[in-house]
Amino acid sequence: MVKTFACSFTATNLDARQGIQSVVSKLRSLGVPGARVDEVQIALTEAVNNVVEHAYEGSPPGDVRIRGELFPERLWISIQDAGSPFPKGELPEGKPADVSGPADSLPEGGFGWFLIRELASQVQYERSEGNNNLSLCFEIQVTSPSANS
Repeated sequence: MVKTFACSFTATNLDARQGIQSVVSKLRSLGVPGARVDEVQIALTEAVNNVVEHAYEGSPPGDVRIRGELFPERLWISIQDAGSPFPKGELPEGKPADVSGPADSLPEGGFGWFLIRELASQVQYERSEGNNNLSLCFEIQVTSPSANS
């Protein structure tokens, strides 16, 4: 049986943090193993932070909608926003950042898409009807909620 959940919030740092925490709490209550929930949280945080920082950059923050579909062996998380599309309509490659230089010249960012692609088994993006639609798939093994206590 598929279990679904959803939340929405305004694309601000504070509201994003609360929205992500809501998803994390829901995943734990549905029996998703703690280590996998932590990985989903990292990928989801990176994706939602990109919406907050880039999709609505230069305009008032709009809504972010997250929908989850939990199947027995996988979790799909969909993130939708009405912000600016990705350049050329394509997701960034997500190459690992070059960290070979001196410590004071290391990049402060550029790790997000690499992390998302490493943690999710599938990453899909489409722009339709003025919305960005990002879907992340995570392979999981659900345990009974009482086993996570």
